[in-house]
Amino acid sequence: MVSRRMVLGAGLGGLALVGAGGVWRVTRAPQAAYGPWKLDAEAPDDIRLDAFRHAILAPNPHNRQPWVIRLIGENSAEISCDLEKRLPVTDPFDRQITIGFGTFIELARLAAAQRGYDMQVDAFPDGEAQPRLTKSPVARLMFRADSKIEQEPLFDAIPMRRSNKEVYDLTRAVEEQKLSRVAGHGGSYSANPDFIATIRKQILSAIDIEFMTPSANMESVELMRIGHAEIDANPDGIDLSGPMIEAGKLAGQIDRKQLADESSDAFQFGRKQLADTYGSISALFWIMTPANSRADQLEAGRQYVRANLQATKLGLSMHPMSQALQEYEEVAGNYRAVHRLLGASGEQRVQMLARLGYGPQIGPSPRWPLDAHIKA
Repeated sequence: MVSRRMVLGAGLGGLALVGAGGVWRVTRAPQAAYGPWKLDAEAPDDIRLDAFRHAILAPNPHNRQPWVIRLIGENSAEISCDLEKRLPVTDPFDRQITIGFGTFIELARLAAAQRGYDMQVDAFPDGEAQPRLTKSPVARLMFRADSKIEQEPLFDAIPMRRSNKEVYDLTRAVEEQKLSRVAGHGGSYSANPDFIATIRKQILSAIDIEFMTPSANMESVELMRIGHAEIDANPDGIDLSGPMIEAGKLAGQIDRKQLADESSDAFQFGRKQLADTYGSISALFWIMTPANSRADQLEAGRQYVRANLQATKLGLSMHPMSQALQEYEEVAGNYRAVHRLLGASGEQRVQMLARLGYGPQIGPSPRWPLDAHIKA
């Protein structure tokens, strides 16, 4: 659900400008930021902590990880939103952020079931927060031991799940059987080339509008973590890493100012990279809800993460493409077009749109440790 990741080539020249120590620096990868993905350590005795160490690996918009956890008594917890982690320009009604809470809650439920616990969810117990989220709880969760609860095969895919934002191999068609299994958890799909071509035009148009709308673009630029040091120090937002990024940063060729400057090589390269990446669509997957309540948004998150886990188990890559579903003025035309093309009518709402295909193997996205989310 992170809507943008630039892989910039501007740093290549920087490799020639540094000595041996510099080369060591440009080849370093983040370390602490990937720690939460290592789930092989002994599980905490507290079932809630075990559930939440899995839940913080959930996909979420711009990788903001807005989840605030308050433990209550011995078997309950309250989940609320860190209001500083919202995206007011591109997600003005916190719809996408709420979907990210749905993914979090579902991963917590899967992990609890693995330990033989039922996790009951009381969504928005103080009433739905409208038009934006508030400090009121998004959900209250209660964990109860249940010897009859069934473990789910999707659980094993949690540490391997990715949002793969690379170019997909368009010479490999996605098998109908696999698409059907991904959509079996909710949602619809299409691998029809003509249909995909029509939707692709709206997707690429919305991406370019976001890129060329200063307020929307700056919302992303300000959240970019450039290089391993920034990523480890602040492991949320949009991570830019790898030798080319490190070299470009050392050489002064990649920084936030250049990423925001329409005349810079970094800006233009990033613009083209996004078009190439988002344009490589082998199949489309989308989730539509009857309306657009907070409950609908949480349900969309639940369905999406289950589809993402199923895709992972089937060897497929999956990547949300949310730009044409956003609700700021500049993309209103794309919003209407995509809803019409996907058959939404009345109060129905397309909550998620993603591409499926075969992409290269990638590593995980950075994460804050669980302790950073737990508040007294």
